[in-house]
Amino acid sequence: MTTTTTAEYTIPPQYKTDRRSPVRWVISHALHEWWILLLALVGALGNAGLMAVASVQIGEAFNVVAAEVFDPRALLRIFWIIIACGLGRGVLQFSRNFGFEFCAQRIERNVRRELYASLLSKSMTFHNLQPVGDTMARATNDVREVNFLFSPGLNMVVGSLAFLIFPFIAAPRYNVSLMLVPGVFIVLYFVVLRIYMRGLAPITEEVRESFGVLNIRLAESLDGIETVKGSAQESGEIALFDHNIKRYRDAAIAQGRKESKFLPLLLYGIALAAGLLHALLLFQRGLIDIGAVVGYFGLLLMLDFPTFSSLWAYSRISLGLAGGKRILELMNRENNLDQNLAGHALPLRGEVEFRDVTFRYEGGQPVLENVSFTVQPGQTVAIVGQTGSGKTSLVRLINRTYDVSAGQVLVDGVDVRDWNLANLRRNISIIEQDIFLFSRSIADNIAFGKPDAAREEIIAAAKAAQAHEFISSFSEGYDTVIGERGVTLSGGQRQRLALARAFLTDPRILMLDDSTSAIDSATEDHIQRAIYAAALGRTTFIITHRLSQIRWADLILVIRNGQLAASGTHEDLLRTSDAYRRIFNE
Repeated sequence: MTTTTTAEYTIPPQYKTDRRSPVRWVISHALHEWWILLLALVGALGNAGLMAVASVQIGEAFNVVAAEVFDPRALLRIFWIIIACGLGRGVLQFSRNFGFEFCAQRIERNVRRELYASLLSKSMTFHNLQPVGDTMARATNDVREVNFLFSPGLNMVVGSLAFLIFPFIAAPRYNVSLMLVPGVFIVLYFVVLRIYMRGLAPITEEVRESFGVLNIRLAESLDGIETVKGSAQESGEIALFDHNIKRYRDAAIAQGRKESKFLPLLLYGIALAAGLLHALLLFQRGLIDIGAVVGYFGLLLMLDFPTFSSLWAYSRISLGLAGGKRILELMNRENNLDQNLAGHALPLRGEVEFRDVTFRYEGGQPVLENVSFTVQPGQTVAIVGQTGSGKTSLVRLINRTYDVSAGQVLVDGVDVRDWNLANLRRNISIIEQDIFLFSRSIADNIAFGKPDAAREEIIAAAKAAQAHEFISSFSEGYDTVIGERGVTLSGGQRQRLALARAFLTDPRILMLDDSTSAIDSATEDHIQRAIYAAALGRTTFIITHRLSQIRWADLILVIRNGQLAASGTHEDLLRTSDAYRRIFNE
């Protein structure tokens, strides 16, 4: 069964998974591929069985050669049986390897989809607290470790276990007492293996954890490379990175040290010696013939595969489970928001009301406290205040990027928590100061919120945002591919593309978070007219310090230290609000 959690967005699951523990989760994925695993299991058992048959036949060949009357036809028959066993083993071994590898690739694909869908469903509270580098380490390397758990990990383990049991099964054909050595070996093998795995588990978890920390630092350093170079802190960053590398190296060495003390190697050597001695004693007493000694020793040699493959196969399983644990930790982390599929989904008019709203980040002090105001549909609201006063947090409560800690935010008289989240957000567009653009064409970036938009609609939105002129100057126009985050564009160009993106979706509520801060003075007048035109007929919130934008707002909210210090028109506030006047004097 799947753990029940709230989510901002859910993709219909490909199948149910049990997220209560890494082992249950891996098994629930594996059970969906049961027919592939069955094929691999048949291959593993058949391969080991034919190996046992070949060992027995080699013993029979010794009896034929040692017989008083040599029978060439019997030897030829044994020859063809061994050849057939070799050919059959080739086919069955391919079946085992192909089955586990195919299963591993399919499960990796499904795990990636499940994790990606889970990450998309998380709230911004989660993403603000979760380091991107750690998320990427879990989404790439930890998922890959789950793949390796199945192939080569489980592939070698299942194959080796088949080789472990056939000497025990085939030994009685010579003498029942010959079951003793392989039987004792199997018991001691699993006892030692249990001890080994229990000691290996925390080490492999540390390997995965230290790799995640290493990745976090790498991602942060590269993301902030301009700051690092601007502050001449390359040496300091290298020192920190070296510290994290040392932690990862030490964990990997600890894993190698643990693997080097793997006792089954000693058990294997003892089993060969004890088994051969036992068979020779029985031969001396005339209880078995020379062929039985050779055949039995050949069966004991089959213990070679489970002994040596387990040196690294079980490490792959331990690493895979450690990776699965980190993936589950990410997916099972509680969400604060719910997409509310059955919620309110009528067309949105744009009325917004805050009723005694208090908001705090988890475990922190209130960012907003007892804020109340009402905005009528179509009004333009300017939000002003000092840096860190809570302006951005206020508008983020409207589309439920965050949820209130106390009080209510209502849209069209309905609490935002009672709205269908997707419907609510489709009718709200936010243009932030830090514009994010994708490594796609300009047309694709503008149409991100409306992928089916016609080229004419895209061009009209670009013209409204005063972006058409600079787009047309590129050799490929709207098909020009821009770099990640729009690094090939100027700040003003990025923000005009963001304006075009918002205009195209035609939202009922538009939020501009200091979105014209990077626009040069030559185009500011055009942008102001575009924003004014876009604000007509829709509720608009503008976070700004530009007097030209504040003056024409229908309502101005003055936020100071997380509280609504004053509200009214520009002229009213200049007369009545010291906080408002102080903002322009500072």
